[in-house]
Amino acid sequence: MKDGITKEAVLDALRAVKDPDLERDIVSLGFVKKIETEGGAVRAAIEIATPLFPSRETFRETIAAAIAALGADPVEVNLTCSVRGRRPAEKGDALRETRNVVAVASGKGGVGKSTVAVNLAIALSRAGAMVGLMDADVYGPSTGIMLGAEGQPGTADGKRMLPIVAQGIKMMSIHFLVDRDRPLIWRGPMVHNLISQFLDGVDWGPLDYLVIDLPPGTGDAQLTLSQKAPLSGAVIVSTPQDVSLVDARKGLRMFEQVDVPVLGIVENMSYFLCPHCGGRTEIFGHGGARRTAEELGMSFLGEIPIDPEVVAGGDRGEPITAARPESPAAVAFTETAERIAVELGRRAIAGGGDDTFFVEW
Repeated sequence: MKDGITKEAVLDALRAVKDPDLERDIVSLGFVKKIETEGGAVRAAIEIATPLFPSRETFRETIAAAIAALGADPVEVNLTCSVRGRRPAEKGDALRETRNVVAVASGKGGVGKSTVAVNLAIALSRAGAMVGLMDADVYGPSTGIMLGAEGQPGTADGKRMLPIVAQGIKMMSIHFLVDRDRPLIWRGPMVHNLISQFLDGVDWGPLDYLVIDLPPGTGDAQLTLSQKAPLSGAVIVSTPQDVSLVDARKGLRMFEQVDVPVLGIVENMSYFLCPHCGGRTEIFGHGGARRTAEELGMSFLGEIPIDPEVVAGGDRGEPITAARPESPAAVAFTETAERIAVELGRRAIAGGGDDTFFVEW
């Protein structure tokens, strides 16, 4: 045991420890929040940037080993998480208490965009983050059904609606405001007004992530959100087929034109895993989204397998990431959410974003 270990010596030792995702040392990242030394004993408070951190115990052990190498004994490492956020300054007060706003989009319908949005929200919430889900697909709202959410929004102040809470997620959808069997025959200005109401007229409260499920294509809803919402980034959902990838490219180009960063591409329905033999079948082809991401210089965020239980669980209001978190599809959704959270954290740190959410493991 070595007496008289200084805080400066501990900091120097921790400069050799890098965050495995951000690839920078934890001191320069500002993750070291507190160091206490007393003789040979050292206690360190370390705060990382993303709640989805599956290797956190290994990370904790790495930090403890770096301190112990100084001769410290005992060593206590308290690992916590603070979600960073960065919002475009020009967006005014919209969603002021939300740290990250993520649009989930697709160039065409039928690719499972809403399923991806719901399960990403669930994965982030299960990690301890405060999560909201806004269904901006006015003509085909489905997130309420997938989360098993019912009821009508109330109000606390007579002005702003309170979101419906389901599966620990705050959500808002036209699904809660109209007869579900009644079709909406709306022109563009009415869509614009509704989305504006969801942005400004809902009391979302503090959120780490607001996931917005966009309608397919590049129409009024996308333009309204890109103009009014402080979007941290967009996620493009595609399937492996060429026809989906062509439309996915259009979605990518649209966000580029309106200055919304694209976080990456997700390939849904990527392959089928036989539940009996474990064999893998690439029903719709495979790897097209990854190749497209590489060609366009985008991040490839993950590939989600086909699983009948994903559909069945959505119909029951039991998303697979909540109902069967150990299943291959749920694991794929969680890993994709992790990559998105890491990318958002990286961008926020690079831009000097604030960190206000705190959860202790």
